[in-house]
Amino acid sequence: MHSKRQKGFTLVEIAIVLIIIGLLLGGILKGQELINSARVRNLADQNAAVQAAYYGFIDRYRQVPGDWPATEASRAIGKTVNTPASGSGVGNGRLDNNFDEAVAVWEQLARAGFLSGGFTPATGAPTSEANYAQNAPLNAFNGPLILTQNGSYTGDGTTSPARLNLHLGRNVPVNIARELDVKIDDGRPNTGSLRLTRQETKAVFPKNFASNFEDCSSTTAKSPANGNGQRATDIYDIADDAQDCGPVFLY
Repeated sequence: MHSKRQKGFTLVEIAIVLIIIGLLLGGILKGQELINSARVRNLADQNAAVQAAYYGFIDRYRQVPGDWPATEASRAIGKTVNTPASGSGVGNGRLDNNFDEAVAVWEQLARAGFLSGGFTPATGAPTSEANYAQNAPLNAFNGPLILTQNGSYTGDGTTSPARLNLHLGRNVPVNIARELDVKIDDGRPNTGSLRLTRQETKAVFPKNFASNFEDCSSTTAKSPANGNGQRATDIYDIADDAQDCGPVFLY
C-alpha cells in the first residue's frame, strides 16, 4: 500500500513570499510618505505664492487687493473687475470678514497677473459657500483658501484682535498640518505664525470653512467657559488621526 506525499510550500518558498510582501508594503508606505510630503510642499508653496502676490499688488497699486472698489480697480488694472461692489467697508484700507471682499481678493490678484487661475465671479458678491468655493484657489484636499481678517486664529474661542490671515482650507489631515507647521513655523498648533483655527460662531463668514481645532490638537477645558469651551494646547493630536484641520497663516 502506497501512501501519497502531501505537497506544500517549503520554508524557503514561504520566506521568499514574505520578503516580497514586505517589499510591497514598504513601497506602499514609502509612496504614501512621498504623497504626503508633496501635499505639504503644495500647501507651503500656495501660502508663499499668496503672500508674495498680496504684497506685490500693494507695492504696485498702493491698494489692498479685494478692498479696492471694482470700478477703480478695472481702470487701474486695465481689465474688467467685477468685485467688490461699492458698499460698507469697501475702500477702508483693509480686508473685511465677508464674502464680497474675500472673493474679490482672488479676482483682483488674478486680473493683475499676480496669481494664475480664472477667478472671475459674475457681477455682485457671492452669497453662499458654494459660490465662493467656485471662485477661490483650492488646496490639495479640495478645500478653498480664504484670505481675510478675523480673530479666529487663536484656537481658544476668546475675543482676539483681528489680524489678516490665510485660511489654508479644510480637509487637511492632522499629520499634514503638523508637518507643514514643522516645515514653515514652530511645530505647535497654537503659537507662531501658523496655527489651527476654529469655527466662527457669530460671523456668517467663514463659519463653515474652518474646522474645530479640538479634533486636531490636545485640548483642555478653560474657565470660564466661552465659545466652544475648549482651549487648544501646543500639541498636535496625531493619535486621533483627524482629517479636517484648519491651519491658518498669520500675516
